[in-house]
Amino acid sequence: MHSREREELFININPLQTAGRTRAAVRKAVTRYVDGYSVCDACTGILHDIEKPPIKSLTRELAEFLNVDEARTTAGAREAKFMVMHSECRPGDILVLDGNAHYSTHVAASRAGLETVEVPAGPPPFFKITADAYAQTLAEVKARTGKPAALALLTHVDGDYGNLTNAAAIAAVCREAEVPLLLNTAYTTGRMPVDVRALGADFVACSGHKSWGACGPIGVVGAIGEHAAHLFRLDQRFPKKNIELLGCTARGSNIMSLMEALPLVKQRIKRWEEELENARWFAARMEHIGKGGIKLLGDNPTNHDLMRFATPLFHEIGQRQRKKGYFLHKELTDRGITGLKPGQTQWFKMSTYGLSRSQVEYLAQAFEEIAAL
Repeated sequence: MHSREREELFININPLQTAGRTRAAVRKAVTRYVDGYSVCDACTGILHDIEKPPIKSLTRELAEFLNVDEARTTAGAREAKFMVMHSECRPGDILVLDGNAHYSTHVAASRAGLETVEVPAGPPPFFKITADAYAQTLAEVKARTGKPAALALLTHVDGDYGNLTNAAAIAAVCREAEVPLLLNTAYTTGRMPVDVRALGADFVACSGHKSWGACGPIGVVGAIGEHAAHLFRLDQRFPKKNIELLGCTARGSNIMSLMEALPLVKQRIKRWEEELENARWFAARMEHIGKGGIKLLGDNPTNHDLMRFATPLFHEIGQRQRKKGYFLHKELTDRGITGLKPGQTQWFKMSTYGLSRSQVEYLAQAFEEIAAL
């Protein structure tokens, strides 16, 4: 089967893909601007000032949507994180970050020459990141170095367990410690309502291709107040060019796909409570199926569509199957379900984002049937 047919005909539960799937209008926009010069030809020196196509209005709209003072498109969330780190910090400075942070956060910090200090996650099975733990880590850094950390980063929802952190409480702790906060929203903005200013963060990094239904790579970076002025400062020799953006970043078909996807994103975040109810219903059904052999890790009940299950039940069943660890992937594929990595049976991550209740019920029924093998 062709990969596009699988995308269209199968139920996809891969959390990297569920909120990044593009609709027809987005794909059409991409084909219209696929040439490398399609956007740059309209530029008079400042990408975010282009009026036709309306990138200037898109930039304003992104800032309003996130509730920040200024926003720009980037090549992805990791590029947005690096920009903030490079702008706010100097080599050797300390970045305080959560213990559930994505690898790209660590790589960005290494590229910026920063020392990282992790806020430890709580014990299993919840792996929680708390404001108290941030406060303690920030205090320890200041006691050791004699000055506050240069920057703090919080993963709003992590990609391992789908834990939704209390960003407002952690932002308050950072503010009291006089440490600016960068909120990594790769799994939240675009999926659910996020008001950056109300949460108290100073910067935000977003993933357009992971959570906004746009073609990749595309992301957004935003900032508030004096932080925005510094992050988006201009070069002295080339006064139209943002330094941290290297003049300009995302352009061409990817920025046009984000432009086309944004109206749908604005509508679908209004259905977040419905998405959350589907995820919680499914997680409870899975734990009931397992009778102890399937357990939800992280927040329980879950507060996000990304869920991680420990599944020793499926691992035990696999030992009796001809395909061993690959049986689960095959059984799901036979039922029109894709997104699970081949060979995974002891645990797996998945997402119900964008599925109807009837699809979620079918998904639960499929796992019930497989558990009965």
